[in-house]
Amino acid sequence: MGASVATAAAIVPALQSGLNYGGAEVSKSVVAGLGTVAILILIGLSAFFSSSEIAMFSLPAHRLESLVEEGRRGATTLKALKEDPHRLLVTILVGNNLVNIAMSSLATGLLALYLSQGQAVAIATFGITALVLLFGESAPKSYAVENTESWALRIARPLKLSEKVLLPLIVLFDYLTRIVNKVTGGRSAIESSYVTREEIQDIIETGEREGVLDEEEREMLQRTLRFNDTIAKEVMTPRLDMSAISTDASIEEAIEQCVQGSHARLPVYEGSLDNVIGIVHLRDLVRDLNYGEAPTENLELEDLIEPTLHVPESKNVDDLLTEMRKERLHMVIVIDEFGTTEGLVTMEDLTEEIVGEILEGGEEEPIEHVDDATVVAKGEVNIEEVNEALAIDIPEGEEFETIAGFIFNRVGRLVRAGEVVEYDGIEIRVEQVENTRIMKARITRTDAYDPDETDGDTEVEVSDDVSTDQPAS
Repeated sequence: MGASVATAAAIVPALQSGLNYGGAEVSKSVVAGLGTVAILILIGLSAFFSSSEIAMFSLPAHRLESLVEEGRRGATTLKALKEDPHRLLVTILVGNNLVNIAMSSLATGLLALYLSQGQAVAIATFGITALVLLFGESAPKSYAVENTESWALRIARPLKLSEKVLLPLIVLFDYLTRIVNKVTGGRSAIESSYVTREEIQDIIETGEREGVLDEEEREMLQRTLRFNDTIAKEVMTPRLDMSAISTDASIEEAIEQCVQGSHARLPVYEGSLDNVIGIVHLRDLVRDLNYGEAPTENLELEDLIEPTLHVPESKNVDDLLTEMRKERLHMVIVIDEFGTTEGLVTMEDLTEEIVGEILEGGEEEPIEHVDDATVVAKGEVNIEEVNEALAIDIPEGEEFETIAGFIFNRVGRLVRAGEVVEYDGIEIRVEQVENTRIMKARITRTDAYDPDETDGDTEVEVSDDVSTDQPAS
């Protein structure tokens, strides 16, 4: 307000001297009328700059590219403005502040013709503030929110013209702003993305609550966001569950193993499972055995092996999917840092990370909901899926990603069916064990669970009929 008062002090004498120009007194009403028209024009400019800020920075980048490709009027200018968002913001702020200060100063000067300077300042302060809030801020910004795309295209060229007119001031304040940001150790948020991954996840959850998305759509979108952060080890079929065949086996044995295991493909190893040399396809086995041109007695399994990839367990599944599509592979072998076979990943495994489990025949659901606070999960289920199912926060570790891995990590030994692990208000009961593997566990969110307090303390309880002196057999 100090700027407007100082400006008014210079405007008042000028207006008063103008009233007696050439010895002829100019009517105060004429000056007031011209001043009112000027104020109305300035309010329009204030509305222009205020709505510009909302429209420009609410328009998503993907729509901007589409508008340019469609050849929409003003799209090229709009893109040029958006390429330097910091300069664009400074342009809008400089224009808006100049207009608002000029408006306040002019109103103060006009009122000073009829009132004392103190009265003029007070009335101008509240009067112009009200006008700016209603017609220079609230209404235009509401309009820009509802008509972002069309309004951004319409104002692009006038805004570019404003940038040229105000160029000296814009360059000065742009430079000063960058210096201030550098000195204070900050940087303008306008230079970073307006939407983060966390915000997108919140939008998805809000969409489900508002009925825009159903539960399955919400889950698929969230799985898509997690896909890029997933590694091969988290989606692979572990070594213990792999079906593979030796190069010494016959084609008939390979077909039998495929049929019994309901597999379309089998890894083929030479010597041991740590030396997988390729993949055989059931289709090729049946075709060449029954309909091939070569005599069946001369046909060897090695003749039908197709090469495959060996990928590290830490490989990103997004990159892996791209590579498998490029190489037209449906199965790859996962190895650890020592070159030992850890498991395998199929195209179906990667697809399930986005669309969810694809069950066949009598295959059981990986997570069975008992009630709102209890689920029964397979030991191989990822901890993140259990957390999402019960809205809890069981931590993952560097050595494990599954619920079975969590149990082993907390207990520190092999467990037997019936043992219970309690972790910060979460009860995990081992339901089924085969040999040394945890096949199923019942996870219950108890009344003591507090999502804000996870200190990591663990207690292990064993049911009365189970001894812990020996591991499961």
